[in-house]
Amino acid sequence: MKIPKLLQLARDNASGSKPLRAEANNGEQTIYLHGVIGGWWGDIDATEFAKALSTITADTIHLRINSPGGDVFDARAMMTAIRQHSAKVVAHVDGLAASAATDVCMACDEVEISQGAFFMIHNAWTVAIGNKADMRETADLLEKVDGSITADYVARSGQSVDQVKSWMDAETWFSADEALEHGFVDRIVDAAAKKPTTSNAWNLAAYQNAPKALTEPKSPVVDDAQLKALRNDLERRFSLIEATPA
Repeated sequence: MKIPKLLQLARDNASGSKPLRAEANNGEQTIYLHGVIGGWWGDIDATEFAKALSTITADTIHLRINSPGGDVFDARAMMTAIRQHSAKVVAHVDGLAASAATDVCMACDEVEISQGAFFMIHNAWTVAIGNKADMRETADLLEKVDGSITADYVARSGQSVDQVKSWMDAETWFSADEALEHGFVDRIVDAAAKKPTTSNAWNLAAYQNAPKALTEPKSPVVDDAQLKALRNDLERRFSLIEATPA
């Protein structure tokens, strides 16, 4: 039996045990949304997120996002909590904001993305059981969900409805530069200048068009100094071997 894509995404990526982590610093608060969105099968529970958010009195809240997506309705509940909070909320796409994670970004006052990160939009998925009438009702519901998501993307980006729908139909993966160009984010942060980038940790097999940069293992980057040190070490080892009596 073929596993529905939504359940495959959760099975491959959700740990089911990640606590919602928050940090306070200089009067600002940071919440880490690293994981699959969805309380009953993912890592990030919308109710727990809303509760955590309601206790914060800081003027600025930072949401650090690295997520392959998840439950669209949990994401909508998180969006409501963000929009109703009095603080300025800034989304930081640290590695990946895909699917439902991009919805969360749309509710924030500002969105920034790290150079090398990705931002993916597509049509909503679901899991359904029933007869043909049930399936038609589910399709109608998905169409309404897509309409709501489209409206958020249009409001943020300034792109036309037809253009956004076209991107969603195609499951479009935007690089940081493309996300900025098309208005989904406000700025790019060069995170590589602060610390080395790490390879993508998510299994994205449930998606159709995931970039090779996220699905293929990355070769380690070795600079000239590291190569020279490695060569010197190997030469030293060989000289010790040659000097050892047989």
